[in-house]
Amino acid sequence: MWTEHAAQCLEDIYRYIYEKNQGAAQGVVGGIYEKIQVLTDYPLIGHKYRSEDDGEIRTLLYGHYKIAYQVRSEEAVVILGVFHGAMEIEKHLKAGQRNS
Repeated sequence: MWTEHAAQCLEDIYRYIYEKNQGAAQGVVGGIYEKIQVLTDYPLIGHKYRSEDDGEIRTLLYGHYKIAYQVRSEEAVVILGVFHGAMEIEKHLKAGQRNS
């Protein structure tokens, strides 16, 4: 499951890259999406960021991007945000958790 914030993050990444290189935009977004599919079988693969009452928040890397997600159970993973690694994670976690 994706939060609205996470979906918007991915759209923003696509638009930003698309302005400079259309082909690269599709490749980056496609790669991020494929990386997220790994969570279906391996939800604990990412780095543990912190624990919350409703599950662990973890991050998974794809190139220069971080994928923030919450493991609510072995079958339930929520994508909270996708952002450039240089950006502040807390902003994305707060926005993503409000939308979940």
